[in-house]
Amino acid sequence: MNRLFGVQYLRAVAALGVVVFHAAERAGGHFVIGAAGVDVFFVVSGFIMWVIAEIRQPSPATFLRDRIERIAPAYWLATGVMVFGGLAGLFPNMRLTVLHVFGSLAFLPHRSPSDGQIWPVLVQGWTLNYEMFFYAAFALLLPLAGSRRLPALACLLASLVAVGLVFQPQEPLLKTYTSPLLLEFLMGCVIGKLWLAGRMPPAAAGVALIVAAVAGFAFVGITYVGFNAFVLGPLASALLIGVLALERSRLVPRFATAGYFGDASYSIYLWHTMAISVVAKLGGLLAWPPSVTFALAVVCGTAVGLAAYEMLEKPIAAFLKLRRVAA
Repeated sequence: MNRLFGVQYLRAVAALGVVVFHAAERAGGHFVIGAAGVDVFFVVSGFIMWVIAEIRQPSPATFLRDRIERIAPAYWLATGVMVFGGLAGLFPNMRLTVLHVFGSLAFLPHRSPSDGQIWPVLVQGWTLNYEMFFYAAFALLLPLAGSRRLPALACLLASLVAVGLVFQPQEPLLKTYTSPLLLEFLMGCVIGKLWLAGRMPPAAAGVALIVAAVAGFAFVGITYVGFNAFVLGPLASALLIGVLALERSRLVPRFATAGYFGDASYSIYLWHTMAISVVAKLGGLLAWPPSVTFALAVVCGTAVGLAAYEMLEKPIAAFLKLRRVAA
C-alpha cells in the first residue's frame, strides 16, 4: 500500500483532537468535539484494513498476527504502567481486580471496579476493544471472495447493531459488540473498496466534502446535537473521502512533520493521558491559570506520545519484523 499522506494527516488530527479534548477536560474547559477523533480513527481503520487485505491477500492467521503485533505490545506496556501505578498508590481512585486487569489485557470489555463504566485499566483503551473485535470479524470473512466479503461484513455488523438498538443490552460484551460505532469500520471498508476501484469524486467535490465535514463537526461540538455514531461516522467518512479525492488528484502537499505525527498517532493516543494527569495535578498544586495548565497538558501529552513512539513503538516493531524475517 502506497503511503497516503492525507490519511496520515487525518490520523494526526484525530490523535491531537483527543489530546486537546482530555487536556481541556482536566483544565476545567471543554473541547468535546475532540473526542470525535475516535470516529475518524475507526473510519480510517476500516479503510486501511480493506485496502491492505485487497492488496496483500493475507490469510486470516497472518492478518490477525499482524494486527496483534501492531496493537498489543505498546498497549500492554501502557496498561502495565497503569497497573503498577495503581498498586503503588499513585492513582488513589483506581481499584484493581484480577478480572478487570485480565479483561483489559485480553481486549475484553469489562466494567471498571473504580466507577462502573466499561473502561479497561487504561481508559482510552476502550477503543481498542472495538478495533480488535472488528479485526476478528474481518479475519473471519477473509476466505470469502472479494465480491462477497463486503456484503457479508455489512450483514454481520448491521445485524449486531440492530440487535443492540432493539434490545439495548447492558452486559459489557454485548453492549460493546452491538454498538453503532461498529458501522464506522464498515463505512471505512466501503470507502476502501471505492478507492481501489478508482471511484473518488473530483478534487472540487473533495474540497466541498472536507468543508462540509469540518462544519458538521463544529456544529456538533457547539450544539451537542448529533453527538453519536450515526452523525459523526458519516462526517468522518465525508472527511476521509474528501481527503482521498485530493490524494487521487495529487493535490495533497507533503509535510514531513504532519506525516510524522500521523505515524506516531497510536503512541500519542495511548500515552498522552498520563502526562496530562501529572500536569493537571501540578497545575492544581501550584495554582496555575487554567489556560497555562491546558497548554502545558497538550504539549506534554503530545511529547510523551512522541517519546513513546521513538523509544517503544518503533523498536518493538523493528524487533518483531526482524524475528519474522529470521523465522
